[in-house]
Amino acid sequence: MKSILRQLTATLLFALATTGCKRNETATPLDVYVAASLKVPMEQIAKDYEARYGVRVQLQFGPSQTLLSNLEVTKIGDLYLPADDSYLALTAEKKLSTTVLPLATQHPVLAVAKGNPKGIKSLADLETQKLALSNADATAIGNILRKHLPEGRWAALEKSAATIATTVTEAANALKAGAVDAAFIWDAMLPQYPDFETVDVPEFKGLSSNVSMALLASSKQSTEAMRFARFVAARDAGLPVFAKQGFKIVEGDPWSEKPELVIYAGSMLRPAIDRTLTDFEQREGVSVTRVYNGCGILVGQMKAGHTPDAYFACDVEFMEQVKEQFEHSDDIAQNQLVILVKKGNPHQLANLKDLTREGLRVGIGHEKQCAMGWLTQRTFDEGGVTESVMKNVVAQVPTGDMLVNSMLAGSLDAAVVYLSNAVGAGDKLDAIAIQDIECAIATQPFAIKKGTPYKQLLERLHASLRSVESQSRFEDEGFKWQQKAQRED
Repeated sequence: MKSILRQLTATLLFALATTGCKRNETATPLDVYVAASLKVPMEQIAKDYEARYGVRVQLQFGPSQTLLSNLEVTKIGDLYLPADDSYLALTAEKKLSTTVLPLATQHPVLAVAKGNPKGIKSLADLETQKLALSNADATAIGNILRKHLPEGRWAALEKSAATIATTVTEAANALKAGAVDAAFIWDAMLPQYPDFETVDVPEFKGLSSNVSMALLASSKQSTEAMRFARFVAARDAGLPVFAKQGFKIVEGDPWSEKPELVIYAGSMLRPAIDRTLTDFEQREGVSVTRVYNGCGILVGQMKAGHTPDAYFACDVEFMEQVKEQFEHSDDIAQNQLVILVKKGNPHQLANLKDLTREGLRVGIGHEKQCAMGWLTQRTFDEGGVTESVMKNVVAQVPTGDMLVNSMLAGSLDAAVVYLSNAVGAGDKLDAIAIQDIECAIATQPFAIKKGTPYKQLLERLHASLRSVESQSRFEDEGFKWQQKAQRED
């Protein structure tokens, strides 16, 4: 009996050891469209990922434009990796893709056989030699060179070319086989062709291609697709494979199957951003811990050493107090202070001075605990009513929601809150705009922690908060959307 138990235990341990963290190998494979020039690094990365997680990655290679045309027709697939991100601008314009992950850069070069037996020194020499060009209507390298070479040069080369290749790899192989004397290829391809050397071409100076991967809108397994994309873009997973092939890689995030992020945000932002954060978690396969509170309290926590991965403040003043901990901030929205009253405004309040009436019960935000309270005090000061109104203040709290609840419970006659706080109680409460006082408007900035290891991931979170869907949610909650404009610290 003991022998059988030992055998069963050993079998179970072996199964656990060999399974590791692999997921279902019978699941639908990831469908990834890849430019032909990126075949070598992507085959290795896909192999590594499959070995580690048991997820099948089906790579389809071809010219960047041809792949794009196929995507446009079929609207099937999970990820797209062209040889230049100009194609991703087109997929975004056509609503074929969503999230983009930068990977690397590469540069066009003029390749010849080792020793340059034909003595090619310039583009002009190519008109009398056998040249392999890549089709400008299908390939990234052909498209880029046609756009950037001096006027008429590409047309002349195209006219005299011995071969018009359908992919840059085909052009390189033609040179390798001796069928042509020269070919335009990417510098990142040179490690694959040790018998090539390059000719210095002044016209190529400054020309480069950004290589990025995009999640396709057609993906029916976006979480798994983004997990693989993050693996490709990780500095300790896929990017070293690109670097080994000669690409100049970006500074990627470290690999984690499920990264964990922490974001601090003012309480009044919760209704506008919580759904966006949830969607981001699901799409990226990550965890985002939200800490909502009055910004004064959040700033106190940060000054005590608890710096989150990102901070979304209720007002620029509360970003300013911790700006040394964050990158440059982006002002995303604005929110206006209003006087909240019972439906029908039974006390007939119209402005700040009306809050000074004897016997009126007024609630405001706590000056040191939240941006709303700090802004309210400034507004009172500018309106010249601070001393008179404060005599009527019976509640100072850290969030606007608490004031709304007090109004609904009947323990206050009026409260100074953000317009966004009032939106959800419009059937029972009215909001009176505070007129002609500039500081009655708060601006909400977002910033990423300096030195965060997950900068790329957080930039995508920033992009999600800047999306059209996010804008709609902000506006539905009473915020005014701000066009993107980075504020210098």
